[in-house]
Amino acid sequence: MLTDINPKLPMRNKNITREYYLNKLGFSEFGSTDYEDYLMLQKDRIQIHFFAFKELDPKENYGQVYIRTDNIDQFYQSLVAKKTSIHPNGPLEIKPWGQKEFSVLDPDNNLLTFGQSLLNK
Repeated sequence: MLTDINPKLPMRNKNITREYYLNKLGFSEFGSTDYEDYLMLQKDRIQIHFFAFKELDPKENYGQVYIRTDNIDQFYQSLVAKKTSIHPNGPLEIKPWGQKEFSVLDPDNNLLTFGQSLLNK
């Protein structure tokens, strides 16, 4: 039985990635070992892992993760309060498929889309 998923995304600079996720998205570090080319971050019940890819061209990076939440309005407002840039093509809006969503791009052009189902309310 599958129980969890931890996506792995590329990063060029571990310190920049760490600072963005901690300060702009409210994540914290996971684990007690600091690996040179690997980073594990968590927020609430999810984890995202990052691997070093120093030669990554952000314009050619198509890393994407869809993250579900049960309080998208509160999370969105917390990011706005931290002056986190919202993707210009991904503002907070209700989609035709019954999800309320918004997106951000991290420093390496990984697209994070956050969504909450409106169908089960």
